[in-house]
Amino acid sequence: MSTELLWQPSADLAMLQARAQVLAQVRSFFAARRVLEVDTPVLSHHGVSDPHIDSISADFIPHGASQAHTMFLMSSPEYAMKRLLAAGSGCIYQFAKAFRNGEAGRRHNPEFTMLEWYRVGFDLEQLMDEVAQLLGQLLAPRLGQLQWHYLTYVQAFERVLGVNPMLMDDQAIQTLALQHVEIALPADTRRETWLDILMSHCVEPALPTACFVYNYPPSQAALATIKQDATGHLVARRFEVYVEGLELANGYHELDDGEEQAQRFADDNHVRMQLGKPPMPADQRLIHALHAGMPACAGVAMGLERILMLAYDKQDIAEVMAFNHPLA
Repeated sequence: MSTELLWQPSADLAMLQARAQVLAQVRSFFAARRVLEVDTPVLSHHGVSDPHIDSISADFIPHGASQAHTMFLMSSPEYAMKRLLAAGSGCIYQFAKAFRNGEAGRRHNPEFTMLEWYRVGFDLEQLMDEVAQLLGQLLAPRLGQLQWHYLTYVQAFERVLGVNPMLMDDQAIQTLALQHVEIALPADTRRETWLDILMSHCVEPALPTACFVYNYPPSQAALATIKQDATGHLVARRFEVYVEGLELANGYHELDDGEEQAQRFADDNHVRMQLGKPPMPADQRLIHALHAGMPACAGVAMGLERILMLAYDKQDIAEVMAFNHPLA
């Protein structure tokens, strides 16, 4: 494609106006709840340690310096927002530009807008209720009143595949995945990869129209707390939200233990190296903030463009942002 044709916006004017209206709706929603809007840096000294997210690096060269400092465009404002929470900000939210290397396609763009918020004193159920309220408002014009379903991770697997993954060993998980999905992966592929394949290929497409999936396996805790559920199993207190099969948000009852956070950074880097990815130095500022005392809270990250795609029945993320990032 000629570069002369690439100057035009990827979204039309009506969509840009609709996007502005949604931003105003969200700000009104949080203003009514006295949640403070904040703005944190896009450029950071640390990238994310999550093995499944690749940060985009940027070299910063101070005037007169002989070498560059490698910095990172943030994949989420989470670390900085938690430092604000530890400093006494109270409940906060922001619209943040987020960057993820390698992510491009109909539902992904290397740069996108993330709506992220933290509610001090909320548990996971209270946050799920608030997420349902906000999405209900934003999606009502096209989808009407949503009927929400709430399934634990185990219930979702039992409903679709008839199995409880918590009670299955690694080999059984792999065998089940290969029964349902034609895919060639090394024999030493991690259990979590096979679970992710089952979730994305089998479970997600069969979920109810509007659904929360919560209480994930502890190995998928990310930055969530781990608690014992009613059956006596340890679970990660996190949720994901799906509407019409599209994942919209990821929420946690947030980890507030500095020692545990440091260990999870180390565990992430162990997995990263197993996957052939470079380790990511731990963000000591976040660890120190947790040691100083972050209040008990629940937080969620939500992709704004995906909400717009659902609200306005668009099939490509490029249609809901002023300029997408074409590969050519």
